[in-house]
Amino acid sequence: MATSFRAVSIRFTGLFVSLLGVWVAYNQSQPEAPRAAPVMTLTKIKGDLYEIEGGGGNVAVYVTNDGVLIVDAKNYGAQFYEALMKQIRTITDKPVKYLLNTHYHADHIGGDEYFAPTAQIVQHANARLNIVNHVETRRPPAPQPPQGIPANVTFEQSVSIHMGGKEVKALYFGRGHTNGDAVIYFPAEKTIHSGDMVTRTGKTYGPMVDYEGGGSIVELTKTLTKVHDQVDFDTLIPGHGPVIDKPALVTYIHGLEAFRSRAKGLIRSGKSEEEVGKVLADEYLWTTSTNNLNFWWTLRGLMKELK
Repeated sequence: MATSFRAVSIRFTGLFVSLLGVWVAYNQSQPEAPRAAPVMTLTKIKGDLYEIEGGGGNVAVYVTNDGVLIVDAKNYGAQFYEALMKQIRTITDKPVKYLLNTHYHADHIGGDEYFAPTAQIVQHANARLNIVNHVETRRPPAPQPPQGIPANVTFEQSVSIHMGGKEVKALYFGRGHTNGDAVIYFPAEKTIHSGDMVTRTGKTYGPMVDYEGGGSIVELTKTLTKVHDQVDFDTLIPGHGPVIDKPALVTYIHGLEAFRSRAKGLIRSGKSEEEVGKVLADEYLWTTSTNNLNFWWTLRGLMKELK
C-alpha cells in the first residue's frame, strides 16, 4: 500500500499512511475477491415504503400493484445483488421495474447491471456523464471497480414516475456530494432519499465531498437548505446510516456549516494541506474506517475551494 501511496504523489504524514490500511473497508472501495457475504437488514418506513441497510448505500424499496421501484442498488458483485433481492422477496414477489440512482458512486450503482435487462434506470444527467466518463476509476490509491450502467432515462431538474397508482419524483437542487445528486421524493409517505448528501448524523459532521465528481462543500449546505425548504417531507433516508427526521436535517446542515468554517479558518491562516488534514482527522474522526476516503476525495478540493 505504501508504494502505491507514493506513486500518486500524495504527501501525508504517517497518520495518512496508516489510513490506507483501513481505506478498503469503506463501502465505496473496490470489491475484493472473494468478498464476504453481505449482511443486510430491511426496515419498514411507512406504508409500502421500505429501506435496506448494509452492503453499500441505503436502498429504498417502494412496492406498488404494478411492480417495484428501488432507489440505488448496493455494491458490485453478484453476492450483493442476491442479498438485496433476498430482502426484497420477503415483502413482494413483484418485479423491479424502476431503479433510481441517487448518484454515480460504486456502492450505490454496483447492482445496476443486474437490473438493467428488465428495469428502467433513472439518473441525473450529470451522474450519467460521470459514469460514461469513468470519473470514479481515475481515483487513487487503487483501481476502482468497473463503472455502472448509464441510465436510459435522465433528467435535469425533475422527473416523475407513475406506477400502480403511486408517484415518485426524482429532483435536483444543485451540487453537493457530487454534481449529480438526485433527491428521491415519495409524496404519499412524505419521505425523501438524500443519497450521500446526508451520511453522518452523529456527533461530528465531517462530510465526504467528491470534488472530482463536481461536488462542493459550499454548495452542499445551500442544496440541502433548498431540500429542507422546498420539499414537504418528515422522514429522510440518508445515503448511509439510520433514518432521520426533518429537524435532524437542520442539525446536520448546521454541523456542515461549522465544519466548513473550521476548515476555512485553517486554510486561510496559512496551514498546509497536511496540517489541515491532521486537524480534521482529529476533530471530525476522519481516521475511522467508514470515512477516510475524505483524504482522497475531499481534502484537496477543500484547500482550493476555501482558500
